[in-house]
Amino acid sequence: MQFKHPELLYALFLLVVPILIHLFQLRRFQKVQFTNVKFLKAVKLQTRKSSQLKKWLTLTARLLLLTCAIIAFAQPFIPNTDDFNDTQETVIYLDNSYSMQAKGRNGTLLNEAIQDIINTLPEDEPISLFTNDQTFRNTTVKALKNDLIQLGHSSAQLNYDALYLKGKQLFSNNLTSNKNLVLVSDFQQKANPISFEVDSTINIKLVQPKSTVLSNVSIDSVYISNTSAETLDLSVKLSNQGEALENVTVSLFNDDALLAKSAVDIDGEAETLFTISNTMVVNGRLVVEDLGLQYDNTFYFNINSKPKIKVLVINESAEDRFLNRIYTDDEFAYQSYDLNALNFNLIPDQNLIILNEIEIISEALRTALNTYIEDGGSILIIPSSGINLTSYNQLFKDQNIPLFQTLNNNEKRITTINYNHPLLANAFYSKVTNFQYPKVDQAYQLSSNSNNVLSYNDGSSFLVGNSGVYVFSSALNEANSNFKNSPLIVPVLYNMGKQSLKLPQLYYTIGQPNTIAINAVLGQDDILTLSSGETSVIPLQKTYSKTVILETEDYPNTAGILNVKNKAQTLQNLSFNYGRNESKLNYYDLQTIGDVTFNNSLASTIDAIKSSASINALWKWFVIFALVFLIIEILLLKYLK
Repeated sequence: MQFKHPELLYALFLLVVPILIHLFQLRRFQKVQFTNVKFLKAVKLQTRKSSQLKKWLTLTARLLLLTCAIIAFAQPFIPNTDDFNDTQETVIYLDNSYSMQAKGRNGTLLNEAIQDIINTLPEDEPISLFTNDQTFRNTTVKALKNDLIQLGHSSAQLNYDALYLKGKQLFSNNLTSNKNLVLVSDFQQKANPISFEVDSTINIKLVQPKSTVLSNVSIDSVYISNTSAETLDLSVKLSNQGEALENVTVSLFNDDALLAKSAVDIDGEAETLFTISNTMVVNGRLVVEDLGLQYDNTFYFNINSKPKIKVLVINESAEDRFLNRIYTDDEFAYQSYDLNALNFNLIPDQNLIILNEIEIISEALRTALNTYIEDGGSILIIPSSGINLTSYNQLFKDQNIPLFQTLNNNEKRITTINYNHPLLANAFYSKVTNFQYPKVDQAYQLSSNSNNVLSYNDGSSFLVGNSGVYVFSSALNEANSNFKNSPLIVPVLYNMGKQSLKLPQLYYTIGQPNTIAINAVLGQDDILTLSSGETSVIPLQKTYSKTVILETEDYPNTAGILNVKNKAQTLQNLSFNYGRNESKLNYYDLQTIGDVTFNNSLASTIDAIKSSASINALWKWFVIFALVFLIIEILLLKYLK
């Protein structure tokens, strides 16, 4: 038995006072004279013995009364555990990722955990709590209550090693304290098995609330599968975790206007198709009807107006009709000039410049091209068979491109396609290994064969390049090559044109680093902002003459469509969606993890922690005993004669 106020036990020494009074009381008997006391002697002896017994019983009751009263004020108790005297520290990790939207017995799993914290922990008990995006150190439930009630879901997700290390950092340096790290999560399965570092100073308690969700449908991605002059096909990929579902409704909205609906059967994965106008600007929103997780039921995307890609061809004596047939008026603003008639002021405004078999690159043209490339422009160089090597190689040195060496007069076949090169991304449905190989009669040997797009049968380069600068090693005129007649020429040159104008994607993913090119010409002090309703933020940006490169990662943190603005002018819209990693309903079996305590209820875990620090208070019993002895004393004084 221990005492909350043991210093009050010194009052027990005061019990000697009533004992001394009893033993040394100075009361004297009064003598009364009688004529004959013979008959009173027996009565006198009997009365004196009764009086002595009554006094001793009264003294005993009084001492016990005072003793019980003093002990009651000292507040005695019996601890429930051996480590009661250790200081208790509790750190709680509360997973607020979107998978915690799953329904439990009383609302979502996140809300259940919040209610357990508020209702189970004492309001004034010191704790530390952290989520995926917030940290509350050395606080109380009373101070946290409003923050917990307003706590929302986060697209961020700490991995299990990171949250364990962060939890350890929130404990004090007190080596004698009893440290409890409570991790509350649904513990979705990740790529690696879950494990925690063994630390004898920390008690790890895992709480895995159980979800009642048996299936979950999510919209995973959107892409344009086919286009024509009038329409485009929008393909939507969906997935389902759980039992197969039939007639799941998928709705397509442009802003708030319903464009189309589709019903799809989903067993694992499925895909549905919407056909819309190719000339329409779409602020798209796809919605699926599902009772599982809600965050992945909506998917945003944008189809903005498409400016024509500006292509400038600089010729000398070669014809360029094959280029004109590829860069058609519906997608490209094609211009072709003879070198002698070229207006150099046109160069900065282009997206793609093609040097079509000119013999010498003048100093003025080299300077203009270097400035153009540094400002984000793309260039394609097609040499003639009689070029000035020095003028070409000077430009190549400026741009860190392999240099032209000697002219090889042996016939070569173009046999190898680098399907992994960014220029050919999504250009072919499948890898082609057996096709009619184009040939060249003369080709320049390059100093390096790195960044090959197309290669000859001897491994040397036919087309090299990266980051918007491409070089053929051979002239493409019909006297030297039949490459113009090859089916390879269309996807290669077409992709060069399309990639020269960096257009925003259909959508971007929140929490991932995104680089977004916005076609805009800004004033000296102008900046672009991302706006949604009344909220506006300035992202990281790099300004070029024709474009602005935006970089996003931490913002936005909410899915939706944002306006890209220059002051009050809206340039275009961008769509952001949450990642779909939280949509899976696969969870770890925590019972297989050693050195941890496992429970499905946070309330039970908190009660277990409280019980290790709780006591059996005994002061009430001593108050009762004091009252009992008080009653006994009263009865003795009143009824014992």
